[in-house]
Amino acid sequence: MRHATDIESWLQLCLIQGVGDESVRRLLVAFGSPEAVLSAPTTALERVVRKPIAKHIKNGADPDKVATALTWLKDTANSIITLADHDYPKQLLNITDPPPLLYFKGKRELLKKSSLAVVGSRNATPQGLSNAEAFAESISNAGICILSGMALGIDTAAHRGGLRGSAASIAVVGTGLDIVYPARNRPLAHQLAKDGALISELPLGTPAIGKNFPRRNRIISGMSQGCLVVEAAMRSGSLITAQQALEQGREVLAIPGSIHSPLSKGCHALIKQGAKLVESTQDILDELNYPAIDQKRQENNIVSSESADENSWLLKCLGHDVADVDTLCVRSGLTVESVSAMLLTLELDGQIASLPGGCYQRIVK
Repeated sequence: MRHATDIESWLQLCLIQGVGDESVRRLLVAFGSPEAVLSAPTTALERVVRKPIAKHIKNGADPDKVATALTWLKDTANSIITLADHDYPKQLLNITDPPPLLYFKGKRELLKKSSLAVVGSRNATPQGLSNAEAFAESISNAGICILSGMALGIDTAAHRGGLRGSAASIAVVGTGLDIVYPARNRPLAHQLAKDGALISELPLGTPAIGKNFPRRNRIISGMSQGCLVVEAAMRSGSLITAQQALEQGREVLAIPGSIHSPLSKGCHALIKQGAKLVESTQDILDELNYPAIDQKRQENNIVSSESADENSWLLKCLGHDVADVDTLCVRSGLTVESVSAMLLTLELDGQIASLPGGCYQRIVK
């Protein structure tokens, strides 16, 4: 366990107003540790950073901010992860601008797991929400942690699905960890703190400021092996995350949708540019070079928190898009035999219609 003085030195360096992440990284390379940076003479600092930055360092951080962070750390669920820690996310070390310090709340062991970013529209369709939740749960049960940004819409659905799976979920947020944004996701934030984790590079007390959210997206993609886009308009934060994932050398995957939906156009554009078209969980695992799903394990983890009625669950998984039996098996976690029997019942009830090519579509009454 690191000494409290070591943590305090990291806080004192990283909380200095006017000293950015790039300067902190350069100083650490030059001097070796936060303590050495803080005790270095001004002339030595000026050989590494500009004079105004050196002056800020000699003036020091706001003691109240440092004290607030140290008080926050008294909660055993809270911790700070620095570039010097052995469990700093290894994937994140490979990006051009890794944050020197991360505020962390939850299960730190999740950082050792492989992870997949799942992102998409805040104003998602019911089908998009269903897809995000079902895919996230299935991927989590395959042993891959789900990362997202805790925004409304696809992010929220992805976290819920990931938390239901065995590998849980991590939220990378765009505020200080003592603030829940959006407020409607307070119950989700509490569940993530208990069963998953929350991460932020921003100091405690940082409110929701627009410019911080695109920047935090580089952490979501940077910590992940790949980025799955579920629904996205042509100009959206999700496409920014996908672009950052490409620049970081991560796999980019996208779920196609209706050609008439504005929220499918972003995914279709990504697919045209070379993103992996995703129709099943196995498509994702193949792209990430991850072992195939243990089908029996998947079947044993089938849970529908919305309803105990399997036919209603299958209708929810079908949504309002055309889908075949294999796709429904992935979304629902049910066997081919079970899905086929339920589809026949639903068709006889007049709730769905069979289409050419072995596909089905819900009938809206």
